[in-house]
Amino acid sequence: MPLRSRSLPLTAVLALSATLLTWVGPASGQTSGGLQMLQGLSPQQRDALARQLGGLGGTGLGNMQGTLGGRQPQADEELLNIIQQQQREQLMDEEKQRAELQRLSPFLQGEDWLVITIDSDPLPAEPQTPATPPTSALGGLTNLPPSALAALRSGLGTAAAGVTAGGYAGPAENKNEMISLIRTNNPYQLSRDGMLGLPGFAPIPLAGLTEQLATLRLGVEPALRDLYIRVTKLPLNKVGSAALKPFGYDLFDRVISTFAPATNVPVPADYVVGPGDELDVQLYGSRNDNLQLLVGRDGRVSFPELGPISVGGQTFKSVKAALESRVERQMIGVHANVTMGETRTIRVFVLGDAKRPGSYTISGLGTITSALFAAGGLQPIGSLRNIQLKRRGELVRRLDLYDMLIRGDTTDDAKLLPGDVIFVPPIGPTVTVDGEVHRPAIYEIRNETSVADVVQLAGGLTPEADTAKVALTRIDAGLQRVVLQVDLSGAAGVRNGDALRVSRLRPTLDAGVLLQGHVYTTGAFAYHQGMRLTDVIRSVHDLKPSADLHYVLIRRELPPDRRVTVLSADLAAALHAPGSPADVPLMALDRITVFDLQSSRDKVIKPLLDELSLQSNIGYPDEVVRIEGRTNVAGTYPFEAGMTVRDLIRAGGGLSDAAYGGSAELTRYKVINGESRRTELIQVDVAGVLRGDPAADLRLEPHDLLTIKEVQAWTDQEQISLGGEVKFPGRYSIKQGETLKSVLLRAGA
Repeated sequence: MPLRSRSLPLTAVLALSATLLTWVGPASGQTSGGLQMLQGLSPQQRDALARQLGGLGGTGLGNMQGTLGGRQPQADEELLNIIQQQQREQLMDEEKQRAELQRLSPFLQGEDWLVITIDSDPLPAEPQTPATPPTSALGGLTNLPPSALAALRSGLGTAAAGVTAGGYAGPAENKNEMISLIRTNNPYQLSRDGMLGLPGFAPIPLAGLTEQLATLRLGVEPALRDLYIRVTKLPLNKVGSAALKPFGYDLFDRVISTFAPATNVPVPADYVVGPGDELDVQLYGSRNDNLQLLVGRDGRVSFPELGPISVGGQTFKSVKAALESRVERQMIGVHANVTMGETRTIRVFVLGDAKRPGSYTISGLGTITSALFAAGGLQPIGSLRNIQLKRRGELVRRLDLYDMLIRGDTTDDAKLLPGDVIFVPPIGPTVTVDGEVHRPAIYEIRNETSVADVVQLAGGLTPEADTAKVALTRIDAGLQRVVLQVDLSGAAGVRNGDALRVSRLRPTLDAGVLLQGHVYTTGAFAYHQGMRLTDVIRSVHDLKPSADLHYVLIRRELPPDRRVTVLSADLAAALHAPGSPADVPLMALDRITVFDLQSSRDKVIKPLLDELSLQSNIGYPDEVVRIEGRTNVAGTYPFEAGMTVRDLIRAGGGLSDAAYGGSAELTRYKVINGESRRTELIQVDVAGVLRGDPAADLRLEPHDLLTIKEVQAWTDQEQISLGGEVKFPGRYSIKQGETLKSVLLRAGA
């Protein structure tokens, strides 16, 4: 009975995939076990495995052949690359999840932040808060070890329970003082070795404990025995200089987008031919033929009609020239074209401070970086700037990855030979660069000797860098941490452990005039000497409709102490007579505000009044004035030097139609000999002020109050509704003292 190939069950495919992922070494290395297993599969099983892995299916993997010592077909290599890519992605995911687990872990670690809740009375039950991540957040952490997930879930559960511990047996006064002191110092940061420093207590070790266990640990302190305590961890992300990472190490953390077979890579002329390589020879002329010559272990190829030819250890360029010339000499009328077929795989060693040191099988075209990628990159303690290539015990090349990462120079990324050793030594001197540079990070320095060199490593300064405020923190010879002010243009040197910070320029405007409010174009305008209001607002067409033309507010800072003062301008008068006294001269940093006639002015006026109030004292009283009564915009306004009643009426938007034009009342407060305040009432001739009579337009003083009276008997027109058995029903206006009878007569009753 003939045998029939059976399809591989899904469970078997999954098991086989897992086995291959286990057997295939990290990245592109350690593949011998995987190759043996692939070569032992039937074509149907290979297709099923490829479909399961999301790779090649159908006939693409049929008829796979190959041996361990030679080449695998391209389909074998592609399938292995798919498996290796999935393994890399899985490792990357695990590293990311491990970092997230560390951040969300309930286990306390060095430099964690805590909140200590303490009281003499029982603490309220603590609901689950964002500080304690919900258990559902763990749904994505599927690749973590079961013990880690169980510990994390256990920690989350105990944190939500709100466990408390307690203990104090001293006098109530001392107890309350200690409780207040502990609360005041919240939050607390553990030291690097996980010690908690409570005020008045010796350092308490908490590293490795959950919130619940840390609470119990504090509860056994004799001074805290009768108090109720709760420890809450704050899962904060690091920011600033604490969040800086060593530069360049994340290069190996990124998933490679493609794992193209080595057969698709052009072979350089300096490629050294060795055992396992394949040469494709095309013969043409009197004889046409295609030959595939495999380089044997002795470094020779068997050329039909020419015999064994030694090619091992020679560059591809020289091998190509030698074979083509020999064919022309020994085979009459025949010419040859020699190209490189499939390249061999080589075994190299990655040692030192690599993430996964060991022996790796990579392509014969591989370089130093290929081997580093195969080993998963470098540990944070490994040097990026002194990677050594050793061959037969001798140092043949040094690779500085900064040349590749910063300058794109791959000159030292040498091709590898079988048995090469890539050694990663410990990291050298480092300098931290933070602030206004393009690449804040921790840099390993090699030939950089000055601060300017280190800034160039960090990508240079940003446009907002303040070169006058470059601070260098250093541990000096006396083991003291000191801060040095350095000049980027000088030759200030750097050394191991230095921390350089470039401050940002202050965000305030140093020169110019600001325009805001009810205008079409707001923003900063260039300032020049002799600048006036009409140089900024050139016409009424620059204003939006309903703008107040008679009261424009200008906030000004006076040198040398930047004392704030306020003045106003009549924009209508300034536009009518540019260059006149009404066209107020401006100063640098003036802020001009144009109001409208409908909206409240409190959003602009109140912050100004608050500024004036903060700088007031007995020598500089609070400089404000008020207008009330029948004005369009009653309220409190900044007092201006030389301010008059007319100016205050202008600030209040003018008089309303109900204002009494005869007189107004000015209330003035005066402090007598610094002991008492006296109130003075002054009558103001409003009609004279509006006519422009200088005698009537009194000068104001701080805290003056102007009250505009209402026209006598000014009310809204009173009306009544009249209906029923009258000739002309409807609404009728009435006058004071009018009777119903007179209204009925008007309605034709």
